[in-house]
Amino acid sequence: MSAEEDHFIKLQTIFKSVLHIIDEHHPDELAIEEPFYGKNVQSMLKLGRAQGVAIAAALYRNIPVHGYSPRKIKQSVTGKGSASKEQVAEMLQRLLNFKKDLYFLDSTDALAVALCHYFQGGGKTTEKGSSYSGWKAFVQQNPERAVK
Repeated sequence: MSAEEDHFIKLQTIFKSVLHIIDEHHPDELAIEEPFYGKNVQSMLKLGRAQGVAIAAALYRNIPVHGYSPRKIKQSVTGKGSASKEQVAEMLQRLLNFKKDLYFLDSTDALAVALCHYFQGGGKTTEKGSSYSGWKAFVQQNPERAVK
């Protein structure tokens, strides 16, 4: 987003974009990195607001939200809570068997949150309470959600 654009308009854009993603992909849950204290208080406030509108969009669509600290995410993915972004990207490449290097660190951050949520037991049950034992079981129990 452009630097000149009003911050509140940016928040509106984030809210609408998250709603669009939800409406297009129909997620069951939202996993998000919890805000962390940084050196720049203004940046932290802006990030917290952006996270807040993303959370509000999910809640608006009745999607459960799960937050994880940066340390918890790194610990879940690499085994080390103080791992660097590059170490997280490397471990994601190994765990998810990517063929090419993952050095788009914002994307790997998002993948790390999703994987952390999975490792913490998220996304394993349906509203009906049945457990999934893999993608095949998910598709069998939810044929209308499978991409053909």
